[in-house]
Parts: sequence; C-alpha cells; structure tokens
Amino acid sequence: MNKQELHEYIEGSRKNESNICQISAMKDGEFIFDDCWHDFKTSDAVNVMSVTKGIMGLLTGIAIDKGYILDVNRKVIDYFPGYTVKRGEKTIYDVEIRHLLTMTAPYKYRSEPWTKICTSEDWTRTTLDFLGGRAGITGEFKYATLGIQILTGVIEQATGKRCIDFANEFLFRPLDIPDVAEHGDSDKDDQLNFIMNKAPRKREWYTDPKGAVMAGWGICLSAQDLAKMGEMVLHDGVYGGKRVLSEAYLQDMLTPHLKLGRNFGNMYYGYLWYKPFEDREVYAAIGAGGNIIYVNKEKNITVGVTGTFKPMIFDRVEFIETRILPLIVQ
Repeated sequence: MNKQELHEYIEGSRKNESNICQISAMKDGEFIFDDCWHDFKTSDAVNVMSVTKGIMGLLTGIAIDKGYILDVNRKVIDYFPGYTVKRGEKTIYDVEIRHLLTMTAPYKYRSEPWTKICTSEDWTRTTLDFLGGRAGITGEFKYATLGIQILTGVIEQATGKRCIDFANEFLFRPLDIPDVAEHGDSDKDDQLNFIMNKAPRKREWYTDPKGAVMAGWGICLSAQDLAKMGEMVLHDGVYGGKRVLSEAYLQDMLTPHLKLGRNFGNMYYGYLWYKPFEDREVYAAIGAGGNIIYVNKEKNITVGVTGTFKPMIFDRVEFIETRILPLIVQ
C-alpha cells in the first residue's frame, strides 16, 4: 500500500478508520509524512480526548524538573491547604501524586459522577470530595477521567500559574506549537457539542467556570502537534536541541508500573502513558476516537493521529504499525 492507497483506504472506510482527520509522522526532527481527511488541514485542531492525560503526565514532570513539585511521592492534600476534608475521611491524607499518575488513586464512587462535577463551579474541588474512601489505597488500577482533574489543581497550586499558561510557556512554545487558548464555555450543551462536533477546531482546551483546564480530556491539537510531543519523548526530553523535560522523569514516566487487563489490551501503564508491548520500546498516549501519540524508539519514529469522537475506537497502535510504518520506514 502506497500513500495514495492509504489515503483512499481511509477515505472510503466505513469501519474503524472512518473518523481519522490527520496523520503526521516525524523522524530526526523532520516531518516525513502528512495527510488529512474530512476537509481538515494540517494546521487544524481536533479534540484529542484522553491524549490530554498523557500531556498532563508531561506537565507534571516539567513541574517536578523546575522544583515546583518535589517528587511524585508528595501528598495530594498538601496542595490544597484551604480544602476541608469530609468528616470521617482518612484515606485522602495518604494519596500521593503518583497514585493519580498511575490511576491507582481510590475514589468514593462506582461510576464517575459526571453531572455532579461538570455542573459545579470548581471541578477540581468537587473532584476532591470523591477522593479517598473506606477501602484505602489498594494499588488497584481504576481508570478515572475525572479523577485526573486533581492534577490540574496540584500544578496550579504548586506553580502559582494557571495550568494552561504553564503548558504554553514550558511545553507548547518550546515545541513550536502555537499557544492553546481557554475554551471558555462549560454548560451541559456546550460540553456535548465539544465532544461530538466533527468540524475543525482551533487550538483550545476545555475549562471549568473558574478557567481551570480539564485534565482528563478536552485539549484540541493537530496531529503535527502530537508528533512533536512524541519527538521530544523519543529523544529523552530534548526537542530542537533544547531540553524540555528531564531524561530521569521520562524514564520513570514510561516505566511499566502496572500490567493492565484485557479491557486495556493487556498493555502496561506508566504515568498516564501506555507501553503496548512488554519486550519492545514502543510507548503511547492514547485517547478515545483513536487519537494517539505513538513513539517507537526502535524505529526512531513518532506518529500523531487525530480523529473525531467515535464509540468503541481506542487503540490505533496496530493500525500505525501495519498501515503507516511500512510507508515511512525504509
């Protein structure tokens, strides 16, 4: 399959690939592959869903590198001195930042309380109300899109900066990614439109009424932007000859801290990043709709794929390795 055949394959797909908007690949600091579908341009942005979590993993590392956060073993509650813990709650005092990063933090709910949190005035503080519980910290993996919201508060409290400003200054600009703007609206109808809208978007990040970004989803970026972040991860924190993130933190972030079950493809999990294969140097930040930052250290390749929301599409690692890599790896 050549590039034109791949384009036509995706364009005519009625299956998993039908929602793909952009694909970009980088090697040695240069773009070696770019293509777009559904009237998207390379400069357009897409809501990359839970790839946002992987970006929060990078931002946490930058905050640690710069000394705002001492390490991942810091207690979460220490960053919210004005927060009143609910009577009888004890577990919250033991939750560390690493528990948020590895999705092993405990929460007092069976299913995520979307309405309660996403209709509140302060999503971070409302999420804190659900942190902890009688079972204590068990080390069990519990995927929590809303729980990661607490990381926004940790970064903002630690740095004294809005998370979106911190990201623009220390992550996006060093990668030559245009500044990401605050989305602004947050009512129920707007949230649904933000997820379901299939039109090209500007670079923006969904925020709560107080202007705090949503940590678990909601950043809009292009496939080129994703590939640039992958390029930085691929080269141990260096992009364009400048260090963006420490090699030490990246090694810790990519280290498999958990083995996931069948619902997550039996992959391994680091700090909000996946390791799809036990014996290969391949890593990914993955979101619904098949959005992905794919990093292959064996081939010295990074790939960004964006796609509009489509249920039951999650992991595009196999698609990249069987359809894209043969086109770009000599």
